[in-house]
Amino acid sequence: MGHALFEGLKVLDCASFIAAPAAATIFADFGADVIKIEPPTGDPYRKLPQIKGQPQSEHNYAWLLTDRSKRSLALDLTKPEGQAVLACLVKSADVFITNMPLRVRARLGIAHEQLAPLNERLIYASFTGYGETGEEASKPGFDSNAYWARSGLMNEVKPDAESAPARSVAGMGDHPAALALYGGIVMALYRREKTGKGGHVASSLLANGFWSNGLPIQAKFCGAMFTPRAPRDEAPNALTNMYRCRDGRWLTLSLLDEERQWPALLRAVEEQSLEYDPRFATKAARHANARDLVVIFDHIFLARDFAEWRRRLDAAGLVFGFVATLDDVAADNQARENGFILPIEDTSFETIDSPIYLDGEEKHSPEQAPEIGQSTDSILLEAGFAEDEIASMRAAGIVR
Repeated sequence: MGHALFEGLKVLDCASFIAAPAAATIFADFGADVIKIEPPTGDPYRKLPQIKGQPQSEHNYAWLLTDRSKRSLALDLTKPEGQAVLACLVKSADVFITNMPLRVRARLGIAHEQLAPLNERLIYASFTGYGETGEEASKPGFDSNAYWARSGLMNEVKPDAESAPARSVAGMGDHPAALALYGGIVMALYRREKTGKGGHVASSLLANGFWSNGLPIQAKFCGAMFTPRAPRDEAPNALTNMYRCRDGRWLTLSLLDEERQWPALLRAVEEQSLEYDPRFATKAARHANARDLVVIFDHIFLARDFAEWRRRLDAAGLVFGFVATLDDVAADNQARENGFILPIEDTSFETIDSPIYLDGEEKHSPEQAPEIGQSTDSILLEAGFAEDEIASMRAAGIVR
């Protein structure tokens, strides 16, 4: 393997739950030296799989995904001596990433105004729940509330207008938001190449949630008229709807070019007679009689298993998808052929690759996520601390 794109770049990951450390993971994927700074008791994110309702496993899947390929420094930032160690590391770092609450950063010695004077080339990347100004700037937030609920997404994706709001899954907004923070840091690095100066990068769950729900929000800004979402069996267009197959699997049709795709669909389902049914003869008629067509398609798709429908719809060149289970995802051959699923070195595990690729740049093979303080000694020795100093700090509980 040749030189990785970010080889020699030092990133300090002083963050938790989930978007900010996930941004650091992308840098590790491209070869950066990412140092995970966590308290001697460990990053609280290590305990996510223990939360009731999360998948149960003897392996820490959350930590494995978001903190792979990093080195861990267990450092007590509540003590002045710990803050002095961090200051020493910052002087030679390229990027510092944190999502600690704004109100506690100064107390831990990690506020932008405290770290920026130590290194004029430092990129300080700040991630928050609700932004850095305004009355809610210091309000803590997770993606379930700041990204998913507050942005309107939770309400917009309900099955129908009368349904309860749709619940999110852990990290569902964090991992997309991590890409925004990563992109901002890369922009700052690009500017640093021109100016020699670092800068302050910021992103938030709320900003990313609004961006993800951008089309409906923009429509609202433009005074659009909204129709309450109808139940599946009352969908306004039967050709962009979901249908259940004989084996219980669900498929989704996305036929937007109706004039061309309608005859092809009828051939695929062997129901060409519908082409001459006046209720469905034109696009306008199909939409006006969408409920009737949904009932017909419900019976059609229930007649065969999903595998057969997949073969037929693919052969017809139609745009469709299927509602994948986690078993499907884990066995997805298309994802494997494209390298979206990768093995973790020296383990029996696989992981999900970060979704960015650059021609000519080979990504770093994922490595096992570190134990608490696994690299404390080596990191401090590289920073110029003597072995007896490290031993003293360990005895005082400043490092682990």
